[in-house]
Amino acid sequence: MQEIVDFVAKCKFYFLATVDGDAPQVRPFGTLAIINGQLMFQTANTKPVAHQIDVNPNVAICAYDGESWVRISGQAFAQRSVEINQAMLDVYPNLKSLYSADDGKTEAYAFTSGTAVFSTFGGEPRTVEF
Repeated sequence: MQEIVDFVAKCKFYFLATVDGDAPQVRPFGTLAIINGQLMFQTANTKPVAHQIDVNPNVAICAYDGESWVRISGQAFAQRSVEINQAMLDVYPNLKSLYSADDGKTEAYAFTSGTAVFSTFGGEPRTVEF
């Protein structure tokens, strides 16, 4: 998992895909961390993305550094815990101006399991299960 987080950090942001009814939705995200041994990201539960994940936990992430990319897929579930929210805010202190761990709107999501595929143009993809 650390390799995934390090790659995404190098990219500075990634795109998170969710399902809204029968349509895909994609948007840029910036939070990805390992907390309590789980790969996690954060958003506000007031945003459509949170509702989409709560209804259908199948998500995908793609990050590209200009030469190679990683595609991550799996299921993500809300981890409704002030301690986990605080841990995410500690990793991303710039979010503290928007969120607090106990504000009732901060939502951290954890992959229960997943697959990361590292790829380059013309190279063999490498798959990592987590």
